[in-house]
Amino acid sequence: MRQRPDLLLAELHTHSTWSDGSLSIPEVVDLYGEHAFDVLCITDHVHAPDDAWAHLGVPADRFDEYVAEIEREAERALERYALLVLPGAELTVNHADPDLAAHAIAVGLRSYVSLAEGLELGLSAARNAGAALFAAHPSAAPTPDEPAGATRRFWRELEALGGLVDRFELINGHRAYGWSPKPSCRR
Repeated sequence: MRQRPDLLLAELHTHSTWSDGSLSIPEVVDLYGEHAFDVLCITDHVHAPDDAWAHLGVPADRFDEYVAEIEREAERALERYALLVLPGAELTVNHADPDLAAHAIAVGLRSYVSLAEGLELGLSAARNAGAALFAAHPSAAPTPDEPAGATRRFWRELEALGGLVDRFELINGHRAYGWSPKPSCRR
């Protein structure tokens, strides 16, 4: 890691072409490495099986291949950029009503977690697999890929779901403000 006691640059919520990103995993690593980030977690979508956008996520039968690619790139990133790269996933429950949609980032997830039995069991499985969890993007403009935009179920059901995550993402700059470190990034 770089010696910068006053600032740690970390991106814990980014996507690659494994789901709805526009850059491959090596390109994502190079982008953040070249911009002197210290930590990067690649968190492509994992969807519930009945999700209309499931084709935009990492399928169960390829999740090990996905993690293996991230881990190969993690070795290169550490050597080339002193960048710590972690695998992860965005556990994705989409719904046209943002109050019923919920996305959770699972930092450090190295095994597939199914959402077939619901969000709560999926979060518990991710926690049991050692992932740190945070509820994602409570406010966002709709896009063609995600018509609901925001995912507010965690906030709507805070008593029931709040204890299942470690943190809450308050703003996702890529989505809320159109920011990206490079114009070709979608998020």
